[in-house]
Amino acid sequence: VFLGNGPSGICLSYLLSGYIPYFKRDCLHPHPILQRKLEEAPDVSILDQDLEYLSEGLEGRSHSPVALLFDTLQRPDADFGGTAESVLTWWHETDRAIPHLVLGRNAPGGAWHSIEGSMVTLSRGEWMGLPDLPFKDWLKQKRRGLRNNRATAEDIAQYYQHYVVKKGLQKNFRCGTVVTSVRKVTAENISNHAQEDLRENSDSLWNFNEKSTEVFQVDGFFKTVKGDKEPFSIYAENVVLATGTYDSPTWLGVKGENLSYVHHQLSALEEAVRNNSIGIMSDPVLIVGAGLTAADAILFAHHCNIPVIHVFRRRVSDPGLIFNQLPKMMYAEYHKVHQMMKEQSADCAGPYECYISLPEHHVLSFGKDKKCIFQDKNGYQKVYKISMALVLTGSNPNLSFLPNNGIDLAMDSDQPVNPKRNPIDVDPFTYECTQEKGLYALGPLAGDNFVRFVQGGALAVASSLLKKANKNPP
Repeated sequence: VFLGNGPSGICLSYLLSGYIPYFKRDCLHPHPILQRKLEEAPDVSILDQDLEYLSEGLEGRSHSPVALLFDTLQRPDADFGGTAESVLTWWHETDRAIPHLVLGRNAPGGAWHSIEGSMVTLSRGEWMGLPDLPFKDWLKQKRRGLRNNRATAEDIAQYYQHYVVKKGLQKNFRCGTVVTSVRKVTAENISNHAQEDLRENSDSLWNFNEKSTEVFQVDGFFKTVKGDKEPFSIYAENVVLATGTYDSPTWLGVKGENLSYVHHQLSALEEAVRNNSIGIMSDPVLIVGAGLTAADAILFAHHCNIPVIHVFRRRVSDPGLIFNQLPKMMYAEYHKVHQMMKEQSADCAGPYECYISLPEHHVLSFGKDKKCIFQDKNGYQKVYKISMALVLTGSNPNLSFLPNNGIDLAMDSDQPVNPKRNPIDVDPFTYECTQEKGLYALGPLAGDNFVRFVQGGALAVASSLLKKANKNPP
């Protein structure tokens, strides 16, 4: 059972449906050592090879060796601006399929359905694609091209839905499901009826007479068309956590943050503009944060001529700021926001109207009268009257369905799971949780934050599950 039907879950479903990757004969990979390794066993699928051996020595924009391996096999020279074709060929070997279910709240594509459709992705469009169906080929069928090599969120959400249908994966997907609990149970605690079901659907031979046998019980409910909640319980030998991090926006934890004019999602600004509840003559909108979502909010407000006060804790020149890591040519609009942050502080008027930047400031409180108090690094305070506030400082995964919110699974088991600072502790070559055998974590939960790199985790999980199910060729 997989929890989450975003790109990680879709990719893993493809691999477990019997689609097996092999090195394409007569292909030449630009990495000579990897090429030599691939030539050593051309008839053995990538899933059945030693992933640690193949990925050794690879470098790139991910800390995961398997993510780098699968990425370089699909996009051999992507980091150098090249467009070399994948060195993989895919064979459909139905006898190697492993029965599985993919549970998700939305349609296939996960959180991509919750993002404003016109938003342009940070990554290049071709990096958003899944195995054996290039994103740009799908866009061509729609008679559309990529804007600046980048795609809109709406395109990506549609592409993921199309992928599931095109690859015949729909039977594995259950949309409109909410999981409320995942816990380990011993076989003796499962009803006879459930044991029969599990035996029929299971490929490995479980001996249910052994009292020590443990499986996962996954509880939750389906949302029916009428809006009713239909409960379910599923028993599974392995569970894959692929729920992403879009669930729970980060709060500042300051006084007044629960007031009705303080929001934690960009969609609130779009809705206010649509309803004409804010406009050119309004008090400024406060935007808190210095990441890409905050930048998207600034660009949106700028486009609508809505005045903005922008508050963030870091220095503008801080190398950790995402804007200082993006190539200017490819990300012109984000570079413009960065310029505004630099040149338009409250102390000196700059060329951009309707925007004030307050670097190295933080919010002290939100008042009922819509007056907001900020403090700078020297302890000086400022007060501004605003129309609405958007706190866009990141989001956290919602793992309330796990015992202790999944904290025991994290690298630092004293802190909540966080994709950047404290991901779930997994084996780098199987993505199985080190603290709980049979439980796997993929994507942002395991520290892989780009679609391009989540797919290596799916490769690692599929390789591990095939070994467990004894579905490896002799």
